[in-house]
Amino acid sequence: MKINIEIDCSPEEARRFMGLPDVEKANAVYVDAFAKAMQSAGSVDKLQEYAQQLAPMGQAGLKLVQTFVEGVQKASDKPKGVEPE
Repeated sequence: MKINIEIDCSPEEARRFMGLPDVEKANAVYVDAFAKAMQSAGSVDKLQEYAQQLAPMGQAGLKLVQTFVEGVQKASDKPKGVEPE
């Protein structure tokens, strides 16, 4: 027997129902600080330096950020309208 239950609610209602804390203000501060840091970083080297300061997972986290930055750089080098392979 299989039973499906659909609940139509907003993310805020779901958070309250499950008893999770409201982290909206903390998230807004974090996103704002991160956005400002990304805007002030003018080069890939500065982005990597910033990532080293924030890397909570040490070398593994840094490698993840480095891979992300390289992917963004490669995507920005491609002409617009070209589909990824």
